[in-house]
Amino acid sequence: MANYSPRRFKKLYLACSVGLLFSSAQVLAADMGPFSPDSPWMFGDWGGERTALKEQGIDFQTNYTSETGSNFSGGYDKHTTARYSDQWQLGVDLDLDKLLNWKDTEFQMTLTNRNGRNISNDTVGDPRTGTLSSSQEVWGRGQTTRLTQFWIRQGYFNDTLDVKAGRVTVGEDFDSLNSNFQNLALGSGQAGNWRGDRWYNWPVSQWGGRIKLNFTPEIYTEVGIYNQNPKNYDTGNGFRLDTSGSIGNLIPVEVGWKPTLGPDKLPGKYALGAYYSSTKGDVYSSGSIVNGSEQYSRDAHAYGGYVLVQQQLTSVAGDNTRGLTLTVQGVMNDKKTSKTDNYQSVAVTYKGIFDSRPKDELGFGVGRIHVNSDYTATQRDQDAANGVDNYNNPTYLPVQSGSEVNYELYYGIQATNWLTIRPNLQYVSAPGAVSQVKDAFIGGVMVNLAL
Repeated sequence: MANYSPRRFKKLYLACSVGLLFSSAQVLAADMGPFSPDSPWMFGDWGGERTALKEQGIDFQTNYTSETGSNFSGGYDKHTTARYSDQWQLGVDLDLDKLLNWKDTEFQMTLTNRNGRNISNDTVGDPRTGTLSSSQEVWGRGQTTRLTQFWIRQGYFNDTLDVKAGRVTVGEDFDSLNSNFQNLALGSGQAGNWRGDRWYNWPVSQWGGRIKLNFTPEIYTEVGIYNQNPKNYDTGNGFRLDTSGSIGNLIPVEVGWKPTLGPDKLPGKYALGAYYSSTKGDVYSSGSIVNGSEQYSRDAHAYGGYVLVQQQLTSVAGDNTRGLTLTVQGVMNDKKTSKTDNYQSVAVTYKGIFDSRPKDELGFGVGRIHVNSDYTATQRDQDAANGVDNYNNPTYLPVQSGSEVNYELYYGIQATNWLTIRPNLQYVSAPGAVSQVKDAFIGGVMVNLAL
């Protein structure tokens, strides 16, 4: 994309946000028809056929998400450059109880397509290391078309036991929560974000499944097993179904509590989880660089754990679709094999802050990602072995030490039932955890369309 002056891009940023809101509000169409603001879908209810199909057990899911980011100041490349990324999602959910009389059985198939570029990799982070998080969370995992979901789920004993298997993503069942932030460090599935070589999040699928035991409607425990195959990451392998190239399995375990508190039944989720990977990886340690190359003398299995808390704290006049929600997350990875050994975040959102805009949402969050000191030591050893200590030398490997911290403030405008626009401001401290890279101030816009 072309470069813009800060003033010009800020005007463009504001014009896009206001223009999209204005144009959507001016659409006049028949109720529930195409582009009707009251319809759940931009293309309408297909003359009533879509609702009729859903009642019969066939629910089509068509969505589009775009995320734009521009570094207003700071970062590795200080030019004000904009980047655009997006994701198309096409899916169908089949209620096999309604369709085939298979009690409490569901089938899901989803295709995704990702495109675009990422401001974090292109200008904010040093290209030799990149950033730890991403200011455009929809970017990543390969810009390609994928079979993201192809699974069947069945409940037993009045949903006390729930079994799911097929092509799945780990984060749809483990370490999952509701989030509308554009920065990756403030979304769902954080355990997979900082252990992506073992835990494959959306949109990368793998063969696997999980068994869930619901002790009560609020208390549950679940365990899963997922095949680990690095080839699933490769562009062009989005529909690869064979298991050749498998290197092991990931086994996550989670216990959780999903209460509804107080007279207003405020929803919450509290979860504690752990994972173990049978795949062995190199053990980071000082002295692992010999004669300028990596010479790891040990390898080990990977393991870690996570905690998440998401609780709505208030309602508005008894309406629990509005109010303040607090989210706290934490991840721990083993120091032997993981580049990032711990992560923490806290976020608050308020939905319906204005009576005239009951579906709009204001959000603010902070996420900290810490680099394993043993990984830092290997980088220092690599530079020493190469005989370079000047950051500006092209052969120098920037040392990642300490933490990268990501901040985001957004306001989500529910322009219609099918269109949400979320302008946001982000601040990235120590991008990539490289001290020589200046803190970055980023402007973004996320657009969600239910088609």
